[in-house]
Amino acid sequence: MADRLPPLTALRAFEAAARHLSFAQAAAELNVTPAALSFQIKSLETHLGEPVFHRLNRAVELTEAGRMLSPGVSDGFAALSAAWRNTQRLSDNSTLTVTAGPAFTSKWLAPRLYEFAQAHPEIELRFSASLRLIDFDRDAVDVAIRFGLGQDGDVYSEPLIREWMTPMMTPDLAEQFGSLEKLSQSPLIHDESIAFFKQPTDWPAWCRAANVEFDTSSGLRFSQADHALDAAISGAGVVLGRVSLATRALEQGRLIAPFNIGLLTEAQFRFICPKGTENRPHVAAFRAWVLEEIQASEAFEAGRTLVPPST
Repeated sequence: MADRLPPLTALRAFEAAARHLSFAQAAAELNVTPAALSFQIKSLETHLGEPVFHRLNRAVELTEAGRMLSPGVSDGFAALSAAWRNTQRLSDNSTLTVTAGPAFTSKWLAPRLYEFAQAHPEIELRFSASLRLIDFDRDAVDVAIRFGLGQDGDVYSEPLIREWMTPMMTPDLAEQFGSLEKLSQSPLIHDESIAFFKQPTDWPAWCRAANVEFDTSSGLRFSQADHALDAAISGAGVVLGRVSLATRALEQGRLIAPFNIGLLTEAQFRFICPKGTENRPHVAAFRAWVLEEIQASEAFEAGRTLVPPST
């Protein structure tokens, strides 16, 4: 049996037909006639020495050989496409694609995009708000900003923000519940997006750090940090807010943080990109801008005692 591969056009025709299980749809995708696609499939079958499709009246099915061949061919074309995109991006310093979680995108990145655009009009930013694990070899992404415990693998990874949490509320609510004595009477808001922490960083943990004791079991509960913050901004209650996401609301006075006890988290935001790309002009410019902007949140640490969480 010859080891020589069949023509790439024949493999491409097979991959599309196997994915659609339709010669007509595959031909339309590849912009060829059904007859031309059928010719390529027959060429591959001649090269292989056996059929890869059962031809039925109005459909096709993969043979055993076709089922064995299909996954490898699909993976091969996906790898080729990814390699081509990544190589093209090497010469593109004008477009930067960034992925970050929905909460960080809406509360930190989005309010600042105009400032970056003003400072770097030569860079077109594209954002993907997602928590999906990123494969830089597969995904058309230049930079990922992720929050977690920092197991990032073989990539460039730089800590961005020392994350801590403290009660936050509107100025109106602060007039009623802005003291430790009154806080126990306030409506609480729970951010359950941090439930994955090994060390709890929640209302009971903050109460232990502040040396106060009251029932924290009631209140509104949200699975997304930005939704919890939005509820607090609307005046629905007091949230144990993450300073990174609340910086703009605190700067603008929509929220205030009246207590000097902050609870450090074990997780942190990281700036992640493929090794070696951190010094590419558009990536380096974005990284420098992010680090400069983060300094604004450090001002809220002044006068506070930041306490590590404990069980």
